Amino acid sequence: QVQLVESGGGLVQPGGSLRLSCAASALIKDHYAVGWFRQAPGKEREEVSCFSSTDGRTWYADSVTGRFTISRNNHRNTVSLQMNSLKPEDTAIYHCAAMVGCGTDYPPLYWGLGTQVTVSS
Repeated sequence: QVQLVESGGGLVQPGGSLRLSCAASALIKDHYAVGWFRQAPGKEREEVSCFSSTDGRTWYADSVTGRFTISRNNHRNTVSLQMNSLKPEDTAIYHCAAMVGCGTDYPPLYWGLGTQVTVSS
């Protein structure tokens, strides 16, 4: 069964931190890359980070480099996104997705329902 479930969103003040988790079925964790995407109202969807299951490499959008860290917890079958130094422009619904690989050549195949992140004072 292919399944992705996000958790960890919420309201945080600018400069604060949140940790998002994506619970992935074993099939996804072992055979697919898992990426985090976000979409704010009135804006296009943006990929912010990706973790490649085949070689453990990671990728980050310029807008989050140095602030966000993606990692995989094999024991819990989760891919997490640690978000530090959050800014109001990080406010969006965050979705995790599974792809064949990281990069624009590999569109998402499976999606989670998303979790809301709001950065506001």
